[in-house]
Amino acid sequence: MSSEVLVAILSLAGTLLGSLGGILASSKLTNYRLSQLEQKVDRHNGFGERIPVLEEKMKVVNHRLDDLEGVMNR
Repeated sequence: MSSEVLVAILSLAGTLLGSLGGILASSKLTNYRLSQLEQKVDRHNGFGERIPVLEEKMKVVNHRLDDLEGVMNR
């Protein structure tokens, strides 16, 4: 085999291995970032569930304050 063919084969192997390594690293980074975004969305959804409860509690507190103010003003 001539040296040119050997260099071409080694270059092809190096290029294939480098490309495959880059694809795998990029895939791992993408999966990591997706999992981080999913965690943020889960935390955000928790707020969406708690806000109506807080609004209801605020209504109760406001009614109780109104009642107390009415008693104090008599």
